[in-house]
Amino acid sequence: MSTAAKNRFQKINITTIVLLFVLILAGGVVRSSGSGMGCPDWPKCFGRYIPPTDISDLPKDYKQKYVAKRLEKNQRFAKTLDVFGYSDLAKRIREDRSILVPEDFNAGKTWTEYINRLVGALSGFFLLLSVVFSFSYWKTDKRIAILSIFNLVLVGFQAWLGSIVVSTNLVAWIVTVHMLLALAILAICIYTYHVAKISGKKTAGSTPLIYIITLTAVFVSILQIAFGTEVREKIDAVANHFQGGYRKDWITNAGEIFQHHRDIAILVLVLNVALFVLIRKGFNRHSIQQQLMSFTFLMITLQIVTGILLSYLALPPVAQAAHIVLASLIFGAQFYLLLNLFQGVKGREVSR
Repeated sequence: MSTAAKNRFQKINITTIVLLFVLILAGGVVRSSGSGMGCPDWPKCFGRYIPPTDISDLPKDYKQKYVAKRLEKNQRFAKTLDVFGYSDLAKRIREDRSILVPEDFNAGKTWTEYINRLVGALSGFFLLLSVVFSFSYWKTDKRIAILSIFNLVLVGFQAWLGSIVVSTNLVAWIVTVHMLLALAILAICIYTYHVAKISGKKTAGSTPLIYIITLTAVFVSILQIAFGTEVREKIDAVANHFQGGYRKDWITNAGEIFQHHRDIAILVLVLNVALFVLIRKGFNRHSIQQQLMSFTFLMITLQIVTGILLSYLALPPVAQAAHIVLASLIFGAQFYLLLNLFQGVKGREVSR
C-alpha cells in the first residue's frame, strides 16, 4: 500500500484510541447508573434495533421472556466454567436465584445501555478498519498487522465477557478481567500507533532510570485500577446488603480493600512526582515526553478530586464514571510515555 494508506492507518488508529476512551466512559456510566440490564438481549435491545421508549411498546410477558434467556445464558457459562475447573463458581451461578428476579423497564437505563452498545459497535468498526490498513506496514513491520488482528479478536471476546458480567450479577473476578482486558486492547492500539508513527524515525535519548520508574508507574497504575474494580464490587455487595439505603455508610463498610486502594493511590502520586521532576530535567518543554508527563499529572490531580468526591459525597454516579475514565487516561498517557522512553533508551544504546 501507499504512503497515503499508512497515514490513513495512523488517523484511523488514533480515532480508535479516542473511541475506546469514550467507550470506557460509556461503560462507567452504565456501571454507575445500574443500566447493565437496560437491554436484556443482545445484539438487539428488546428484540429491536431501535429500543422502545415506553413500557406500552413491550409485550406483557417481556419479563419472563428475558429472564428465561438470561438463565439459559448463565447455564451455558456455568458449563464452560466446569470445563476449565471452576466448578464452585459454576455451582454458585447455577444456584443464584437473584437472576430470576425480573427488572422493570426503565427507558433511561435502556437508552444508556443502548448508547454504550452503539459506541462499542463504532469502536469495533474502526478496529476493523485498522486491521485493513495495517497491512500497509506488512513489508516494514509485521507486528502492526498481527497485533491489529489479535486486537480485533480480543474485542470480540471482550464483548462476550461484557454480556457475562451483566448476566451473572457482576461476578467479582470477571469484572476485574473485563477491565484489565479493556486496558490491554487500549494498550495494543497505542502500541501499533506508536510503532507506525516512529517507523524509520529517530527519537530523543533517555536514561534507564527514567524508563524503570515509568515502567513501575505503569504497573502500579494497573494495580490501582484492579483494586478499584474490587472496591466497586465490595461496595455493590454492601449496597445490596443495605438494599440501596444508607448510602453514606457504603464506603465505611467496604473494609480493607478501600484502604489498600487509597494507599496505592498515594504510591501512584509519589512515583509520578519523581517522574515529573526527572523528565523536566531530562527533556525540553516542547518534547513529547514532557507533554505526556504534564498531561498525566493533570489527570492525576483530577483523579484525586474525583476520589475525594466519591469518599465524602456518598459515591455520586458522575464522579464514579469520571474516576474510571481518568484512571484509563493516566494509564494510556503513561504507557505511551513508556514506549517513547524505551525507543530513546534503545537509541542511546545503539549510539554507544
